Parts: sequence; C-alpha cells; structure tokens
Amino acid sequence: MGKNSPDPLTPPTQPESVIDMSKMNEGQRAALQATEAARETHDDISFVAHLFMGRFRPEKLLGPIDVPPAERERAEKFLAELAAFLRERVDPDAIDRTGEIPDAVMAGLARLGAYGIKVPREYGGLGFSQTTYCRACMLIASHCMNTFAHVSVHQSVGVPQPLMLFGTEEQKRRFLPRVAGGELSAFALTERGVGSDPARLTTTADPDGDDFVLNGEKLWCSNGTRAKLLIVAAKTPAQPAANVGRGLPPPPPPGERRGRETPPYKPTRITTFVVEADSPGIEVVHRCQFMGLRALYNGVIRFTNVRVPRANLVGGEGRGLKVALTTLTAGRLSIPSASIGTAKKSLAIARQWSAERVQWGVPIGRHAAIAEKIRRMAAHAFAMEAMLLVTCRIVDRDKHADIRLEAAMCKLWGTEKAWQCLDDLMQIRGGRGYETVESLRARGERPDPVERMMRDNRITTIFEGSSEIMRLFIMREALDPHLRVAGIALHSEKPWRERMAAAARAALFYARWLPRQWIGGGGALPAELDPRLRRHLKRVAGLGRRMARTLFWQMVKFGPKLEKRQVLLGRFADIGSDLFVVAATCVYAQEQEKGSRENVLALVDDVAAQAYARVDQKFREISHNADDAGYAIAQQVLAGEHGWVEEGIV
Repeated sequence: MGKNSPDPLTPPTQPESVIDMSKMNEGQRAALQATEAARETHDDISFVAHLFMGRFRPEKLLGPIDVPPAERERAEKFLAELAAFLRERVDPDAIDRTGEIPDAVMAGLARLGAYGIKVPREYGGLGFSQTTYCRACMLIASHCMNTFAHVSVHQSVGVPQPLMLFGTEEQKRRFLPRVAGGELSAFALTERGVGSDPARLTTTADPDGDDFVLNGEKLWCSNGTRAKLLIVAAKTPAQPAANVGRGLPPPPPPGERRGRETPPYKPTRITTFVVEADSPGIEVVHRCQFMGLRALYNGVIRFTNVRVPRANLVGGEGRGLKVALTTLTAGRLSIPSASIGTAKKSLAIARQWSAERVQWGVPIGRHAAIAEKIRRMAAHAFAMEAMLLVTCRIVDRDKHADIRLEAAMCKLWGTEKAWQCLDDLMQIRGGRGYETVESLRARGERPDPVERMMRDNRITTIFEGSSEIMRLFIMREALDPHLRVAGIALHSEKPWRERMAAAARAALFYARWLPRQWIGGGGALPAELDPRLRRHLKRVAGLGRRMARTLFWQMVKFGPKLEKRQVLLGRFADIGSDLFVVAATCVYAQEQEKGSRENVLALVDDVAAQAYARVDQKFREISHNADDAGYAIAQQVLAGEHGWVEEGIV
C-alpha cells in the first residue's frame, strides 16, 4: 500500500452520529444527540481503542515514563516541599473533625504554588506536566483527602482546566493568574434533576446586549461555597437563522418522512461561562454535608438574574457540553491519582500491622488468609501507578492525544481497586480499623486513620463519573468504530438505498477484518524488552483479538439492542480494563529502577495472573449468565411484586 492509502481495516469516518434514534422517545433522543454532538473525535485513536478492534499497537504506550529532564529537578523540589508542608502543617484529623480547612493551610498551599501546578508559568503557575500534577495529587490524598479534593477540584475541573483547553488568550491572561495564585474556583454543572442527562439542564443564560443573564440552581458544586470564580454550564437560546454563515454550526435538519413524520429534534444548546462568584444575584443556598470529605466546600448555588459579560463565554456559544466533557476527561486522572495514594497508604498500614500483630504464635502476615490480602494490595497499588503514569506520559507527549478510554479505565479500575485495598485493610486491622482516630489515640494505640480513609474514599467510585457510567462510556467509545462501519446500515431513518450501500461496505470491511482476529499480527515489540514482559504483551494481543471478535458476535446477535445490554457491555469494559492494566504494567516495569529487577518482574507476573483470572471469568459470563432472568426479577421488585421480602423491618 502507498503511504497515503487508507487502511482497509480502519473504519471510515462519518461526519454525523450513526446511532439510530428513531425508536427513542423525545427525552432519550434529546439527551443522546446532545451528548453525541459534544463527543471528542480523534483521527489518531489510542492503544485501548485499537485493542477493542483487535489491533495491537504497543508503540502507543512505549517511551520514557519520567518527566522531561528540564522539569525533573524543579518538580522534585516542589514535591519535597509539598510533602514537608503536609506533614508539618496539615492535620487531617482536625480538618475531618471541624469540617474546615484552615486559612493558614490554604495560604501555605498558595505560597507553594499548589493551586496552579499545571498552569503555564507565563500565567503565574508552576507549569508542570500532567505526571508531576498527578504525583502531587497522590501525595496530598495519601495524607488528607479533604485537602486533595479542595486542590484537585479547583484545577482539574474548575476554571484552570477549561480555560487552558478552550479559553481565549485574553481570558487566560485575565483569570489564570488569579486561580494560580490561590483564588478558588469551582465547576457548576450538576442540577437536582440532572446527573448524566445534559438534555434536562434547566439553568438558562439569555442574551441581553453585551451580557448573558443567568437563572437557575446548581447542586453539589464542590468548592462552590468558598470559590471566587465559577465555571457555569447553562442552556442558551436556539441559534437564530441569522447566525448561519457566521462560522457557527447550522441548526439540525428536520426529520425525514418515512411513511410517518419523525419528530424534529430540538437541540439542547449548552454554553459555559466564567462567572465571578461575588456577582449580584448569586446565593449559596446550602452547604452539603457528607459521610466523608467533611471539609468539602460543596453547596447548592442559586443564580437569579446574574449578569455575565459575553467575553466570559468559554469555548463558543452552544459548545458548553463539549467543554464540560473534555474538561472531565482531562481532569479525570486526578481521582485515580488519589486512589493510588490511598492504596499505598493502605498497604503501608497493613504491612506494618501484619508484621507486628502476633496470633497463634506468628505475625498475622504469615497466615495465608492475611498474606493473600497483602499480596493483592501490593499488586493493585503497583498496577494503578503503572496505568496512571503511562497515561500521563501520553498526555505529556501530546496534550491533544486521545486518552478518553485510558483515563476512564484509570478512574474505573483505580477507584474500585483502591476501595478493595481499603476493605482488605479494614479486615486486617479488625476492630482497630473500625475505631476512630480519637478513640485509638485516647487509649494509647497507634491512630491509623482507617475509619476516616473509608469514609473519605467511598465517593471516588461515584463522582466525576460513577463506575456504571464509566463502563457505559468505555463501551460507547469502544463501539464507535463499529458504528461508523455498520451504523448507517442499521439506521431505520436513513433511505433504503443508503442503508443497502452501507451494508455492502460493512460486509467488505468485516470480510477483511474478521479473519485478522484469528490470524494475529500487530505492532512489533522492542528487542530490548524483557522476555517475561514480552510474553505478557503477546498474551494481551491475543486476548485483545478474542475480545474484539467476541464483541463482534454479540453485535451480530443483538444488533441495535446491544446498547441496552448494559451488564453485558460492562463485562467487555472490565476485560478491556484488565488488558490495559497488564500492558501498562509491562511498559512501566521495563523502565522501573526502584527495587530489584526480579522483585519488579514478580509483581508484574502477579498483576497479570490476577488480571487473566478475571478476564477468563468475564469471557465465561458473556456466554453463560442470568442477565435476562435477573432483569425480569428487578422489574418485578420495582413493581411491588416482591414486597414480602421487605417485611420484618421498622
């Protein structure tokens, strides 16, 4: 093939969504089309995206993991100063007890530059890489999750991130020095009836001269009760016809007639703004209180006729959902960073206690039941760090790189495994794990904060994309190449001739693609790669092809109804995540300089062994499960047919 010839196994690019919406109700159609219009698109897809299509592209992950030499010395100095500050000045138990982060702590963080870690130096920040930022998040979270949430919300989803991605030069010069200097920022997206359904957004922004006028109410706005600047998402009016031809996208065409009239889709135009928190009409209605993160400055914020200059509009009118979703993807790596800090702290506490605590004549770590937990915690912590740093390296090489799947998997896998580490730690510490720090300290025992760690970390599998949403997000992105190939052929709203032509193209594509999922092939591995790591990566390639062809047969089996098989799709998301775990761990281990080589390789082998066992189980569950029967029972429960099960309670 010539240099510029298209790869016959690369799905064609379609300029529009190819998901069939004809059988959806108006609300479903509005929500899906709003989200589809805001999805990121990349011509150069990622390692995991290729893997879901049965293609092995190790070059997407390979390369130096550490930060550039020019940054390394400065970064190490900052991280050392941050660690010292946390040890000496931040009392996580007092913060948990009072529900407040002291002003002196905030001032100290500002002096260190911790509010602008990734903000470029020309705008007053430290200008560090994604890798250094995530290492800082890991450090803070290992000591105090309240302080981590405070710092990470500010710059992962608050004003800095969307402005660095979508802001104008004038906006960057106006706002970035302020947030880098310590003026808190927050992200106001969620509403009482709006979680993952953007079409139901009710906050409005109506144009009035050179301003927009905001009205509405936002829920769970972290940092919102103390923020100086807010990123606010609101609905703006539908674009008038006069805007067409001015560089703005035209309104969508009306539905086509297919023997019946398809209701025309009315888009939800969402726009984001930087809003000064002291603007007239902004009211903090309520500060929310939670099981953990008791110092989270999270609240309900009400906007009543709040005037926002048009110059504060971020990313273009009607592009607010894209701004929000892209910001969440870029900022999502801070949560798994915290999870690594939690897993490592859990391992440190468990290791120390398991060596000290003697039962039946030996330290409890010598008993197989406890040793199994220690082994699992060490493997999880190692694998989580590998996933994160390999993904950070991709971002540091190219800030526009496609990391949607990798970031989602870091978040999904990392938060769930961190919770498992905490659960294992609680079991190892026993009653002392369940006891509060104050009580332990009062009776002279070492005050390991296991109880507080569990309360503070439970939220991580929920916010910035719950595990359930992450699995659906992963599979939407994984299925995208298939939708581009076969979606139009399944689209009942398209003309018959167009569908038949699409079906013929799809048949040709799969006639070439499917045999490759049995034959093998793919990217070459470096000659210097350790033989043990090479074996694991080859197995990942083979399991990736099995995953791709199994997913294809499920598409054939269920057709468009596959999108409703959420439990089934979740199994594929878990398989893909575990394969990414093994691949990232191998790449990380190849360059790992800490510990002996044999110890590092032993950990890789153990990570892989656990992952392969989970993958085998998920493959079995794809063909042998009780999903349909379980769903039917759930609907019966919802209908009140099993109310007798709930009898006997107060």
